[in-house]
Amino acid sequence: MKKSLLFVLAAIVVACQPAEEAAQPATAEPEAAAQPETMPEADRLAAALDAQPEEAKARYQYRNPKETIEFFGIEPGMTVVEGLPGGGWYTKVLLPYLGAEGTLIGANYDLDLYPNFAFMTEERLAEMQTWATDWPAGAEEWRGDDGASIAAFHMGSMPAELQGTADAVFFVRVLHNMARFEDEGVSDFLTVSLAEAHSVLKPGGILGVVQHHARDDMPDDWANGANGYLKKQFVIDSITAAGFELVDEADFNANPKDQPTADDFVWRLPPTLFMPEENEELKAQYTEIGESNRMTLKFRKPE
Repeated sequence: MKKSLLFVLAAIVVACQPAEEAAQPATAEPEAAAQPETMPEADRLAAALDAQPEEAKARYQYRNPKETIEFFGIEPGMTVVEGLPGGGWYTKVLLPYLGAEGTLIGANYDLDLYPNFAFMTEERLAEMQTWATDWPAGAEEWRGDDGASIAAFHMGSMPAELQGTADAVFFVRVLHNMARFEDEGVSDFLTVSLAEAHSVLKPGGILGVVQHHARDDMPDDWANGANGYLKKQFVIDSITAAGFELVDEADFNANPKDQPTADDFVWRLPPTLFMPEENEELKAQYTEIGESNRMTLKFRKPE
């Protein structure tokens, strides 16, 4: 696959789902509906997931949001940093789940990373300059009446006042571009972002990572992030070098059907289904595979 296709794909990537009431005696007071802040945590998460549109729910079989959120120990009332929140696929679940006592902080790529994408125009680069205020303003409509408060920053310029304030950092499919451009900019994007993840967390805080998983037998230069995939040991080594300890891993986001060759990239699969030319047979094949094979790793900032 020609490397120039990767730049097209990057644009796609940056541009990541009644029962009847029992009869009551006429004299009985109507039972008050349970409010989100009084719901058990599992019920709150179930309610947030159930409220999502059918298009989002169709991806639950691959993204496993319930299992992922629970595995990382994210709970109502927490302060959570979500990497690359974009259009809010996870944000729309986390805001009502965290509740009014919680905080959701979006963390976008370092502003110096974006010029590495060939598709970025001067206009789009200018828009990125105000993302940290524009995105929270737009995300307000997802909060509802009792959702978490919202803030945002760009990696590489985390506000000092956020240090030691977060309970969890949530990095879902965001590491590959930082790794890909690690040595190609004015900043070591992956190293700096992981250092900030460590800094923003309270002692004992959790860094949860879901990332497209390259097989160990794939060439290192293929699995450098440019094709979306990273090797598990590379991810573990990079994050532990930033001061974290690996405490657990899970396979519920794995997909053994995803067996890329060195000519493939992750965006050939759903939901992108990118191909250089229309090919219905190939599209059906990729649809049958489903979304990518993903590692799920849980790290902790030591006490």
